Amino acid sequence: MARTIVDIFIPCFVDQLFPETGMNMVKVLERVGCEVNYNPNQTCCGQPAFNAGFFDEAREVATKFLDDFSNETSHYIVAPSASCVGMVRNAYQDIFVKSSNLVKYRTMQKKVYEFTEFLTDVLGVTSIPGASLPGVYTYHDSCSALRECHIKAGPRALLSNVEGLDLVEMVDNETCCGFGGTFAVKFEAISVAMAEQKVENALATGADYIVSTDSSCLMHLEAYIQKQKKPIRTMHIADVLASGW
Repeated sequence: MARTIVDIFIPCFVDQLFPETGMNMVKVLERVGCEVNYNPNQTCCGQPAFNAGFFDEAREVATKFLDDFSNETSHYIVAPSASCVGMVRNAYQDIFVKSSNLVKYRTMQKKVYEFTEFLTDVLGVTSIPGASLPGVYTYHDSCSALRECHIKAGPRALLSNVEGLDLVEMVDNETCCGFGGTFAVKFEAISVAMAEQKVENALATGADYIVSTDSSCLMHLEAYIQKQKKPIRTMHIADVLASGW
């Protein structure tokens, strides 16, 4: 039986700040039988420029993404970030709407998946052999995962099969963490207050970990946790699924 071939996209946040998350995604994908390819020419999906209103610059970066990940094969494109996947699936439609690259983009659009979504919806995997992490976790639904990619049940299904890990849902688990890219810079006070609310809701569950699909959300929450010396940790779901083996 032919192995499923995956081209991975490693987002800026993961590449620069959390490279172990990218490596753990590869570890898990290989564990479930995938052949993983990495194109070292890849850079950014263009989301920072697009969200800041620099549409020409975003189009330039998006075009490079399209060139880096377009090929004649049917490889899947998988990323450990619903934020980046949401950008490619949704914002690229506006970027390329009047472009000669539109047809090329439509072909690629169908192949782009967030990591957990790919495991559950494409491969039909809800359990990673050997995954174990003792403790209690609470889950943060990132805005991009929930609203742009419609991801909710899949990550919880995967985590429910991690040996020793128990879920306690927090209040307002679908509420934004306050990061929002440049929002955290432009509206610092509001952003910090939203992080505080999210962390306090997580602490109220008694959880050891806040788990999510997006390193950007977790970075924002972890900064608040460390500054305020709160007794909880953040973990990307790829890091959780790669634990214990």
